[in-house]
Amino acid sequence: MPSLVIVESPTKARTIRNYLPRGYQVEASMGHIRDLPQSASEIPAAVKGEEWAKIGVNVEADFEPLYVIPQDKKKVVKALKDALKNADELVLATDEDREGESISWHLLQVLQPKVPIKRMVFHEITEEAIRDALNHCRDVDEQLVRAQETRRILDRLVGYTLSPLLWKKIAWGLSAGRVQSVAVRLLVNRERQRRAFRKGSYWDLKAILSKDDTDFEARLVTLRGTRIATGSDFDESTGQIIAGRQVLQLGEAEARSLQERLRQAAWTVTNLEERTSTRKPSAPFTTSTLQQEANRKLKLSARETMRIAQSLYEQGYITYMRTDSTNLSQQAIAAARSCVEQMYGTQYLSPQPRQYATKSKGAQEAHEAIRPAGSTFRTPQETGLEGRELRLYDLIWKRTVATQMAEARQTHITVQIQVEDAGFRATGKRIDFPGFFRAYVEGSDDPDAAIEDQEVILPPLQVGDQPLCRELEAIDHETQPPTRYTEASLVKTLESEGIGRPSTYASIIGTIIDRGYAQMVNNSLVPTFTAFAVTGLLEKHFPDLVDTGFTARMEQTLDEISTGEAEWLPYLREFYLGQEGLETQVKQRESQIDPNEARTVELEGLDAKVRIGRYGAYIEVENGDGPVKATIPQDMTPSDLDPEQVQVLLRQKTEGPDKIGFHPETGEPIYQRIGPYGPYVQLGDETEENPKPKRASLPKGINPQDVTLEMAVGLLSLPRTLGVHPETGCKIQANLGRFGPYIVHDQGKNGKDYRSLKGDDDVLTISLERALELLAEPKAGRGRGRAATPLRELGPHPDDGEPVNIYKGPYGPYIKHGKINASLPEDQTVESLSLEVALQALAAKASTKGKGRSTKSTTTKSTASTAKETATAQKTGKTAAKTTKTTKSTKTTTSKSTKSAKSSKKTSKSSPSA
Repeated sequence: MPSLVIVESPTKARTIRNYLPRGYQVEASMGHIRDLPQSASEIPAAVKGEEWAKIGVNVEADFEPLYVIPQDKKKVVKALKDALKNADELVLATDEDREGESISWHLLQVLQPKVPIKRMVFHEITEEAIRDALNHCRDVDEQLVRAQETRRILDRLVGYTLSPLLWKKIAWGLSAGRVQSVAVRLLVNRERQRRAFRKGSYWDLKAILSKDDTDFEARLVTLRGTRIATGSDFDESTGQIIAGRQVLQLGEAEARSLQERLRQAAWTVTNLEERTSTRKPSAPFTTSTLQQEANRKLKLSARETMRIAQSLYEQGYITYMRTDSTNLSQQAIAAARSCVEQMYGTQYLSPQPRQYATKSKGAQEAHEAIRPAGSTFRTPQETGLEGRELRLYDLIWKRTVATQMAEARQTHITVQIQVEDAGFRATGKRIDFPGFFRAYVEGSDDPDAAIEDQEVILPPLQVGDQPLCRELEAIDHETQPPTRYTEASLVKTLESEGIGRPSTYASIIGTIIDRGYAQMVNNSLVPTFTAFAVTGLLEKHFPDLVDTGFTARMEQTLDEISTGEAEWLPYLREFYLGQEGLETQVKQRESQIDPNEARTVELEGLDAKVRIGRYGAYIEVENGDGPVKATIPQDMTPSDLDPEQVQVLLRQKTEGPDKIGFHPETGEPIYQRIGPYGPYVQLGDETEENPKPKRASLPKGINPQDVTLEMAVGLLSLPRTLGVHPETGCKIQANLGRFGPYIVHDQGKNGKDYRSLKGDDDVLTISLERALELLAEPKAGRGRGRAATPLRELGPHPDDGEPVNIYKGPYGPYIKHGKINASLPEDQTVESLSLEVALQALAAKASTKGKGRSTKSTTTKSTASTAKETATAQKTGKTAAKTTKTTKSTKTTTSKSTKSAKSSKKTSKSSPSA
């Protein structure tokens, strides 16, 4: 009888299968097989009437959790039980962190095995690591399980106790969370700082000097012995120089006068200093630093980074991607040093192997940093990876290899130059030895270019030299408000404050955006009015729950539970039922919270009231006839709303929309309006005979003040028919859609071919010839749009001569012939698979396709039905976009159920109350 090995995902199962001896059967649990109920429909009938069942935790019975097996996991559980019947041993090979330990524990509780049990842990999927883990199995760690369960219960109690309160007091559908709410408060506080910011202005001089035909730059730093003010000398709340600063604030008049006076004067070098420094390479990646650097360099969100990293790990390319540790094993250090010697030479190798101490608070997840897997590191080119997987692997490979490279040596040069009573400073930097810069420069994609950018070369200078002034420019400056958080900077702040676990940051940021607490604008997280309202309520009535120090101490206690230093039950009792416990606070304060006050957002410098309503935020002001209310567009954030914008919204409400002019053909008036989804133009008046006049949104980037009558007429004429395609005879149109301007070649039953317009193209003027050029170009790939390159070509199929190839798929390699796709047989690899075995797998797959027809037809019918609803909704105006999104979601859910199963573990980590 075989040994049954259970892992989380099919990809991981397929990879591990290649490294296990004969007699091992590997199955996937598809993440957690049970969890707390996510909806009322999942609550068992036996406890459905109990009040505690709504939370899923029986607080009165020592916080006993109510675990249920979701409907979509029942088939998985049955398959695992069936497999266990034929096994003489159960090996639990889930991930090595708390979440993985918890999955193993739940498997034991549900499967109730009668055979010997082993817990197998590893942090990379290589043959050596799997064989070693198989020989060093252990028991399930009950303390880790208890710590994870406590965390899960705590998150559920916070989320399910506070969220209903927010529904009553602010708006339906809002959520609060132990870590989520603290993160939202960080965003809101930064935005408050930006609104409170007052701009300061100052002037200085920049000189372009020349010595030996080499130009260099120098800046004014002193005048009459007093330092010139810079941005750091200003008080952000007043826009004035900070009290007590002994600096000189130059105005325009003085700066220009000084410019004229010094232009023809003699410039003399009075002092020159050289200072050498060395830089060590950054530590190898942890979960947090990988998310930060991938966001900076690759523009990936934290969620995307973790999804790609998980795929790389499960395919055996990198070590486990959820870790707080910067430690590297001796094996990894040797592999990295070997790469340095082979690719850069011994002069770039650090004299001694370099190790890094872990600085993160409560580091516990795994025992090694994220690095390429194996005892030898495959270069990015050797992996065969493509796209974002290749780019992320390349980032991890370079960062790891750089850790064993020599330090970079630099020389910093500072030159003081005097001209009459003004002092100027020139600074330079010379890289004497690039060291690890040759492989990796933090924040840069191209190390060689980054080295050049870092160097600032000055000509050879000595005290007494008199460089020639070629240019002297007076420059005005304005101080800038505090920068908003990016995903990278928010992750860095959360980690440095000890809030949450790095493995949950991706899901937390995703939840903040998905729930409407923040918008992503130019890679910055901008909080919404709803975020301000929720944060205001929590700050006033539950300040501890959004306090970074309190949340960090809570995280530390959870870490102590995992090591046995703290008891879980007394902690939960004190947190929830204690004198200052959460349940007690909610009961005491619920009646004290005024809904009108809770829905009102106070903004710095704004007299109008901002309230959160049923359909979003709106402004309210009093006039002689009573309150006037105006909807705030959804894409307008608190930072955008100033008194001028308030007047525009109110004027439209009280005086009606701005009239642009009259349509040249129909004579109807054309108005410009602002709606919930932003500015738009409207043809004609809204009447009983014409309840829904034609409307068109303004393209992104167009200022409403710049809209002309000609532009408005053009927008209202969309879609424009450009002509017919010369090859198909089918029409080609230009239009404006949700994702911007596009052209479409409508081929009837053969479908529609879309192309987005490029930067210089205008949807109102694009010609048929230009549209044909765009349609002739290959469609920009989004995964499925591109022709995949086979991993291996097996040969022609004997029946039809069509190729039989092996391709790389999202869940591992697969065989493809025509429209038939088949997984590789369990005992086969890409290299070992023969054409004969592939034909058998394809035949087996083809024979099963007919059995699923009824399900497929039902799915198709459901999707068609949804599409019909969408078409109907498009006739009703703004409902269209929402229904279209529903259609897309339905289609995605239908066609990607396997993918959903694969990501189930991740979903379980992304609790709405996290």
